[in-house]
Amino acid sequence: MAGTTFAEIFDIFSVLQTDYRLTNLYNASLTDYQTALQGWLIPAINDFDNCDQSLAYSSTTFTATLTEKNIVMLAKIMKKYWLEKEVDDILQMNLHVTDHDFKIYSEAQNMQAKRLRLMTYKEELSQAMVDYSLKINPWREWWLGTFYDGVT
Repeated sequence: MAGTTFAEIFDIFSVLQTDYRLTNLYNASLTDYQTALQGWLIPAINDFDNCDQSLAYSSTTFTATLTEKNIVMLAKIMKKYWLEKEVDDILQMNLHVTDHDFKIYSEAQNMQAKRLRLMTYKEELSQAMVDYSLKINPWREWWLGTFYDGVT
C-alpha cells in the first residue's frame, strides 16, 4: 500500500492560510507550487519529532500512510514556516500608499501585526504539539509505575 503523498499535506496547508502569491503559483505551475511548499514541509518533518508514525519519505511520498491527525499537524507546522517567511519578507515593507506619513505608519503597523500573529501562532502550535504528545503518550502505564519500556 502506498504511503501518504506530500500533496495530501499541501491540500490541508492550503486551507490553513491565504496567500494570493501561492494561489497564483499554483495556477501557473503545479510543479513549481509543490516545490515551493516542500521548502516548508521538509523543516516541518524535522520539527515533528514526537510523531507516532514514521515520517520517512522517498521523493514526494511518505513510506507510511499517515493518520489525519499527523497530516494536520504537519500542515500546521508548515504554516509556522510560511508565517516566518511573511514576517521576514522585506518586499512587504514597501506598501504602496500615496500619503508619505500614512505609508510609514502602515508599513510599521503591517510589520507589527505580522510579528504578533507569528508569536501567537507559535504559542498555538506549541500547545497543539503538547496536546498531541499527551494523547499519544501511554500515561496509563506511567500511572501504574512503568516509566519506560523494559523492566518495571
